[in-house]
Amino acid sequence: MKKTLLAAALLLSIAAAHAADEGAPDRLDPVVVTANRVATPLDEVLAPVTVITREDIERLQPVSVQDLLTGLPGVTIANAGGIGQQTSLFMRGTNSSHTLVLLDGVRVGTVGAGLPAYEQLPVEQIDHIEIVRGPRSALYGSDAIGGVIQIFTRNGQAGEAPTPTLSLTGGSHGYSAGQAGLSGGTRNGWYNASLGEQYTAGINACRIGAAAAFAGCFTDEPDHDASRTYNGALFGGYRWDDGTELTGSWLRSKGDIEYDGDFQNLTRRSQQVAGTKLAFDVLANWRMALSLGQNQDRADNYLNGADKTLDFVHYGLDKARVGYLYSKRNQASWQNDFTLAKGQTLSAGVDFQQEKLKSDTDYLKDSRNNTGVFALYQGLFGPHEIQLSARHDHNTQFGNHTTGSAAYGFRFDNGMKITASYGTAFHAPTFNDEFYPYGAPVNLNPETSRTAEIGLSARPGIWNWAVNAYQTTVDDLIGFDANFLPVNVSKARIRGLEGQVGADVDGWHVRAYGTLQQPENRDSGVQEGNLLARRPERTARVDLDKDLGRFTVGGSVYAAGYSYDDAANTRRLGGYTTADLRATWHVDTDWSVQGRVANVADKRYETAAFYNQLGRTVYLTVRFAPGH
Repeated sequence: MKKTLLAAALLLSIAAAHAADEGAPDRLDPVVVTANRVATPLDEVLAPVTVITREDIERLQPVSVQDLLTGLPGVTIANAGGIGQQTSLFMRGTNSSHTLVLLDGVRVGTVGAGLPAYEQLPVEQIDHIEIVRGPRSALYGSDAIGGVIQIFTRNGQAGEAPTPTLSLTGGSHGYSAGQAGLSGGTRNGWYNASLGEQYTAGINACRIGAAAAFAGCFTDEPDHDASRTYNGALFGGYRWDDGTELTGSWLRSKGDIEYDGDFQNLTRRSQQVAGTKLAFDVLANWRMALSLGQNQDRADNYLNGADKTLDFVHYGLDKARVGYLYSKRNQASWQNDFTLAKGQTLSAGVDFQQEKLKSDTDYLKDSRNNTGVFALYQGLFGPHEIQLSARHDHNTQFGNHTTGSAAYGFRFDNGMKITASYGTAFHAPTFNDEFYPYGAPVNLNPETSRTAEIGLSARPGIWNWAVNAYQTTVDDLIGFDANFLPVNVSKARIRGLEGQVGADVDGWHVRAYGTLQQPENRDSGVQEGNLLARRPERTARVDLDKDLGRFTVGGSVYAAGYSYDDAANTRRLGGYTTADLRATWHVDTDWSVQGRVANVADKRYETAAFYNQLGRTVYLTVRFAPGH
């Protein structure tokens, strides 16, 4: 990796404060909801947050959620063979199951493995994303060790006339995608409905020779692994004159994904997320919210040989099915937000979660419930900010668990803010951890963590920047013994330094991110001091775009240091740097034409050993978005 790129990304976050334009016009302070479970001005949030807006999405022209998140502070992505293939995310060096993912407030991810299908989340359905780094179990319960990612789907605006949108994309490797939507609103209501499809003929997911290496996909299938997904989404809401608000959302994605494997090589997968929320004022200083949600995930696995195609009419899928896993998560929440005094609020509530699964594997248990009680106090006292939170979870399988966090912030007269925090978090073992593939329980303990952090940030004028340093210790990390049974054998210590800077000035759009981390195994055995798998110690990303009248041009550079694919640190994944170029022609206020060349230098690299990544690829998009 080019160390100068990482140094530039980190140093920009400090230099930005001195380069700020003090004469810049006042801006609306962004509001985020994920960090504290209640709408909070970004300047009053004491956790490190990165926000990706719809404007960012359209400017960057991503074709996947992976494109959007790669290189953000603390975020590392591992992908198994290109678009549509299995994707794992590691937040702040923690495990892929240590990041909680929400879609419009509803947990997503399979009940069996506990992982969301990032590769099936349609980018064109996303309005914005909030990434909160650091422990959040004191508010959300299990899984939020590394952080929380919340994806908000697109919606209409009250008073907006019915507005259609359309995008069509074509590109390398037979790539095609289309999305059509309609949004609008009445005086008090709003709605959005859209449908989309994405297809790629793909690349050979697993490189030739993996079968002989006793790793990767254990087979040689020199073919192109295609994928096709369909998606649909609905969002609506109504706000009465007294402030009562009712919202509802629904998203469904269904896809057929080919890959390389000796036991199975095609999955027909669907995920559906639905939720509704009612919020109203009980008293002038008391607002109550009731919400319900459900996440369904279905996967049918097939083995069809190396000459497969995506012509499913001739597949005979029912005859070739070799496994399946269906899961459902029902959720309910009751939250109360109280204004205690000026600058002081208290949020308290109860979460309930019911998990069920059905599989060809005979799990000894196939359902469990979890009830969590939480509270958060926020206080502003002049330049001082205080946040205290605590939560108690009772799980019918793992018993009781209590977590908490405390954060303090001080704002200087020049607008700079220093923060310090300490928090605990946990991750309850999944059904797969406990029962797969042998059925018998292995009696695992939940993984637990402790994180201490200090940060410095500011939003002077047109610039915003932040630097955060942290240390996380994870106990009872789940690993595998000599019989490949999961056991609580590991400890990990992760130290990190993150920086980010952004500005929009004179037609320039600048974003830079950098991460230094040491995700180390801290067991007393032979692997002590080894790096945790697939987590590079250094990453950096720079996005730079310029508006030139009816044209916008830009590019991105991403660099990652080396990492290892295994706990023993014997399979090294080399560091690499990739660059993208993009341009947009704003034909008029409604139509635009976009072009993007990804991985311009055709760099060959792997984020998971033996799995290929896309080389140079070209995309062309025609977009109809009235008023944009």
